[in-house]
Amino acid sequence: MTLLAFDELQSRSLSLSLRATAMVFEDPVSHRLLEQIERIAPSDATVLIIGETGTGKELVARHIHALSRRNRNTFGALNCAALSENLIESELFGHERGAFTGAVTSKDGWFKIADKGSLFLDEVGDLPLSLQAKLLRVLQEREVVRVGSRQPVPVDVRIIAATNVNLEEAVAASHFRADLYYRFNVATVHLSPLRDRPGDILPLARHFLKIYGDRLGYGEIKLLPAAEQLLLNYDWPGNIRELENAIHRSLLVCPGNRLRPEDFKLSGIRVVETSPSVSTTSLENALLRLCEQAPPKLYDVIEETVIRTAFEFCEENQVQTAKLLNISRNVLRHKLGMYGMLPNGQKRMADEVAVVA
Repeated sequence: MTLLAFDELQSRSLSLSLRATAMVFEDPVSHRLLEQIERIAPSDATVLIIGETGTGKELVARHIHALSRRNRNTFGALNCAALSENLIESELFGHERGAFTGAVTSKDGWFKIADKGSLFLDEVGDLPLSLQAKLLRVLQEREVVRVGSRQPVPVDVRIIAATNVNLEEAVAASHFRADLYYRFNVATVHLSPLRDRPGDILPLARHFLKIYGDRLGYGEIKLLPAAEQLLLNYDWPGNIRELENAIHRSLLVCPGNRLRPEDFKLSGIRVVETSPSVSTTSLENALLRLCEQAPPKLYDVIEETVIRTAFEFCEENQVQTAKLLNISRNVLRHKLGMYGMLPNGQKRMADEVAVVA
């Protein structure tokens, strides 16, 4: 079994980069992935890692760095979705003293900190368009300019980017720059979800049993066969991170040294039926009535209604709204601004048609 695991102290030192903490390569799908990683890693090529949340994208990025010629230098990591637009720019490129309120000292950005090393940019699909242009220039010119400065500083950094959104669709929708996508998409690594590599589930479970059992001061803990079958049959929408949390939680409630199915609190079992479980009859009827009215800008009217309804349902929480609609925060922010739903967003055009409930 090939196991990758975080150095916990190292991961804590990068507070913006915490991700799944272990990944095994025992399933045939994972074996092929590992072979691909080992071919890509020694080069300096930019890598784009694509995978669902919790599949271990940062762990793979660290492994690529460890197998490269840059492994004696810094591995930096930044979650692009966790910070505001202004703060991301400062974190990436650095800033001069007095460049903005709160900048009491000068600070190097991650590009400078990771010079001669590797920089992992997670959730690049959420980068604002304005920052995408600045990032593209850095990748082209190999130099950064701190916020509040005009003096370029040369950098030598290997970029490893990751996303759980479809960047090609984002490019087609003009929410992600095509030239930046091509810069990222030199070598692509697709991480399969845990449900598509079942051979990794039990080895991972046993690894987490050992980690958390030792941490809690327990003796040897094992899984009953029924519990193993439960883990194998579960869909794991949260992937490795969800499995880790499930093992940790089960150890806290287990009365003995054998984990039973009832010790696990899972959100549901894999659903194999393909038919939609949500009725759309009333929605289709409403759309038919709108089509009969044939208002101008019909698609915009429908889209705005969907965005507004979801935004209000989520109490104007952009993260939850984007998750509900299964779009990136960058796409959502663009739509909210376009339909005047942001505090400083554009006002709706006077000739737009309101939807009558």
